Amino acid sequence: MNIKRAKEEIQNTVRAYLSRDELGAWRIPPVRQRPLLLMGPPGIGKTQIMEQIAGEMGIGLVSYTITHHTRQSALGLPFIREETFGGRTCSVTEYTMSEILASVYRTMKDTGVQEGILFLDEINCISETLAPMMLQFLQCKTFGNQRLPDGWIIAAAGNPPEYNKSVREFDVVTLDRVKRMDITADYGVWKEYAQARGIHGAILSYLDLRKEHFYAVERAADGLQFVTARGWEDLSELLLSYEALGIPADREVVGEYLQLPRIARDFADYLALYDQYRKVYHVDEILTGAWTPLVVRELSSAPFDQRLSILGLLLSRLREECRRVWELDALADALHADLAALKEVLDTAEPAAFLEERADRLRQELSRRRAAGSADRQGERLALAHLGRLEELLRQLTATAPTDPAAAFDLLKSDFQTDVDLRAQTAAQMGGHLEQAFAFLEAALGEGQELVIFATELTAGTHTSWFIQNFGCEAYYRHNKSLLFNDTRQALLSEIAQIRRDQAPPAET
Repeated sequence: MNIKRAKEEIQNTVRAYLSRDELGAWRIPPVRQRPLLLMGPPGIGKTQIMEQIAGEMGIGLVSYTITHHTRQSALGLPFIREETFGGRTCSVTEYTMSEILASVYRTMKDTGVQEGILFLDEINCISETLAPMMLQFLQCKTFGNQRLPDGWIIAAAGNPPEYNKSVREFDVVTLDRVKRMDITADYGVWKEYAQARGIHGAILSYLDLRKEHFYAVERAADGLQFVTARGWEDLSELLLSYEALGIPADREVVGEYLQLPRIARDFADYLALYDQYRKVYHVDEILTGAWTPLVVRELSSAPFDQRLSILGLLLSRLREECRRVWELDALADALHADLAALKEVLDTAEPAAFLEERADRLRQELSRRRAAGSADRQGERLALAHLGRLEELLRQLTATAPTDPAAAFDLLKSDFQTDVDLRAQTAAQMGGHLEQAFAFLEAALGEGQELVIFATELTAGTHTSWFIQNFGCEAYYRHNKSLLFNDTRQALLSEIAQIRRDQAPPAET
């Protein structure tokens, strides 16, 4: 299965394992809650989906790479204690708590989260001395005499033996005690995630042209050479940071992340072309309608690969702007909820104290989610923006010192209007940019297949589709209607052709 399907199945499993019946008993007894085992090649996102699941479900996450542990750190250290049996005092060996289990209890104590996932990576690379203890843990949820707390689910991940020389094959006894999922690389699924994540436009447009380069592992004389989803995402982070700092990224830099030389060279060459296209086709001018006939002619006569690269440039900027509108919209909603809650208690609450309490609650939630390992990047950005605005409002109240709660509320309401206005202005600007992008592509490419690709990518994008749904775009609706018509027409033609084949007389023999 692909990583998206695996994520859905893991979420469903977690819900099932954590659900209780009408009497408060577990619907699936802990002894029947098989640990989840994700098997698949390295770098396809097995660890990352655990972080996403914990964040989305509001549960804790404790992660360990199990290869770093010995029998002693996983099981605990032995110590001697005195016990009396049948009137006779004996020295008995016990064990301190496992470092792994102690981390779970510590997370519960620090965050107040009582349910979560204990994720053990590289599970099939454990040492020989640890293997029996791990089998006991998978089966009984105990290390020695210490037990994993109720409400915590074991998940593990491993790589097939062809990717790792240290892999130990699981025996039937172990496999019969886990819920196994075999995961494969899938560019289409990763692209959905990448668009929402803001992966560098050059990477997405390159992989659209060369999908076979998304994930590759090849054996060379000096070992394995590879390109993984993790490598592309980490390279994207570097490219975005380098661009912000004005630092160029050359072939050597690319090769540090894409460790398969032929693909690294190919992408580095493409990245140089992408930068060149950025200088020739000024995206800001296109989106504001200031493009010239010369630029139109340049794109009209460009080969198909170059046209797709220009689409990538435009889509990358539009996705970024749509994400900005989405963030402003979410921030305005959060602030509106704050003001609505304040209005309800205005007769009894002091506005500044009320906002300070909301800000403290937000800080605690941020801290809790970070400590629980369930803070996602986008959610954290929104929380920080929300917290920043609350602190600004508090400073304004302190500086202005309104005479009564009603005056304070009016001041906050007036200040909140600036957030509403900024959202509206940014959305209107984005709408104009989207219309101008369509106008430019129509002028340069007519009604070619590139317009179909462009409209399709807008539909597939998380934030672009959200923007169009909420704010509209006449050019998109026009082209999308044409796209749907063409799809329907092709479906009808295929159906007619199939009917004709079915009704055709058999060939003579």
